[in-house]
Amino acid sequence: MLQHLSILPVLLPLFTGALLLLPPFSGTIQRQRLLALLSAVLQVFVAFWLVYDIQTNGVTQYILGGWQPPFGIVLVADPLSSVMVALTTFLGLGALSYSTGSHDRAGGYFYPLFMFQIMGINGAFLTGDVFNLFVFFEVLLIASYALLVHGGGKQKTQATVHYVILNLVGSSVFLFGLGILYGTLGTLNIADMAQKISELSGSMAILAKIGGLLLLVVFGLKSAMLPLHFWLPKTYSSASAPVAAIFAVMTKVGIYSILRIHNVVFGDEAGELANIAQSWIWPLALLTIAIGTIGALASPGLKLLNANLVILSAGSLLVCAALQNEAATSAAVYYMVHSTLVAGGMFLLADMISRQRGKAEDRFVVAKGMDNPIFLGIFFAIAAIAIIGMPPFSGFIGKVMILQATQSAAEHVWVWPVLLLSSLGALIALSRAGTTLFWRKANQKQSDEKQVIHVGEWIGVVMLLIASPLLALFAGPMAELADSAAAFLHDPSLSVDALLTSPLVEGGR
Repeated sequence: MLQHLSILPVLLPLFTGALLLLPPFSGTIQRQRLLALLSAVLQVFVAFWLVYDIQTNGVTQYILGGWQPPFGIVLVADPLSSVMVALTTFLGLGALSYSTGSHDRAGGYFYPLFMFQIMGINGAFLTGDVFNLFVFFEVLLIASYALLVHGGGKQKTQATVHYVILNLVGSSVFLFGLGILYGTLGTLNIADMAQKISELSGSMAILAKIGGLLLLVVFGLKSAMLPLHFWLPKTYSSASAPVAAIFAVMTKVGIYSILRIHNVVFGDEAGELANIAQSWIWPLALLTIAIGTIGALASPGLKLLNANLVILSAGSLLVCAALQNEAATSAAVYYMVHSTLVAGGMFLLADMISRQRGKAEDRFVVAKGMDNPIFLGIFFAIAAIAIIGMPPFSGFIGKVMILQATQSAAEHVWVWPVLLLSSLGALIALSRAGTTLFWRKANQKQSDEKQVIHVGEWIGVVMLLIASPLLALFAGPMAELADSAAAFLHDPSLSVDALLTSPLVEGGR
């Protein structure tokens, strides 16, 4: 069983999605809910078991078909990929729990599509070669196209058209980049690419640089890096709540890919091509933070505000990628977990608030009072404090880790003011939002019909938002996990050499 552990996060959602399309599950929503939730719980258990196994026994390679690296398809479960898989499955469980309220009834095939989405995201984190990264990108994107329009509506359709066109262009650029890199290196296995990249010179090095920068464009699009961020606010704010929640991890796939490819393949050991992306990422990361902050301040509603805060968090993570040291990567891992769960929970909370404010929905205007102001207010405060980066929640720890990762005087001068001013901007935006939503009430008679919050919706919101104080409470063990992931990524003897030599190749561990 243990030898197959690293492929289970891909197989479980794949088989669950396939079963949900067949009788007897395809007939009733109740059976689909039960199977999907049971599978999601099992996926969380497997993912956390995988994290424990990697920390205890070391990195695992799963070699499909018996073709040894670098020639075959290989999945690599290391400290970084296992943490990201655990994050995805936990976020997925919270979003699925919330969907049991009413969102799963808005259209057909919600649960199968959701499972295929999870499968694509998990596969992207676990794959050991860049071509299969492209394959899993396409799987998660195809599922996301359908999930975006789930339930219909003009706004969703319009946002989906923009999203689909941009990602089709991104997929084409991805293929061009892969073709160039394969032509120059003769391999797309990440570890093998990292070994061969330093041997290139002259025109071949120039071609490989073009291929690497094309991949940066694709990953920048996925991670909402300026100027490729403009698709995100409208797309995320128009999606249904559970879909927007799982989309909170989508930008992290782009960040993860930048860390994985540009740290390992184009890192310090890449000779002429060392750190080719750093000079591009630096200004774009800082500008992404700035545009996310401005967008948050200008947002007319809570969903759009949260979408712009996702861009802000993406910029903060891109700063870690630009710093390109072990401390910064460790900070990025911790901050990815924090920001993903809080953003996912905030999208769910925004939907709850929207439904309780009548025609005003989530817009920052005077409206009728809410039916559950205490519960919603408490969790809005938790989310806001975590997003701003104030103590005692995880956002404070994550931002302190990022600030501490700066080493030179120039890094201090650029990173500290931008990051702290963005926190001030988030504080102003969220203070305005909370004041308007919870304190400014219209003088009108309350309706006798009250909005009932489904128990699954309660569980989903509590699961994701209570994670922030828990991440702060257990910051020590979580920081150790993040340090382990960063050490693996920055040590070529672990992230490159060990994956191409025995005993990993021979025994799979």
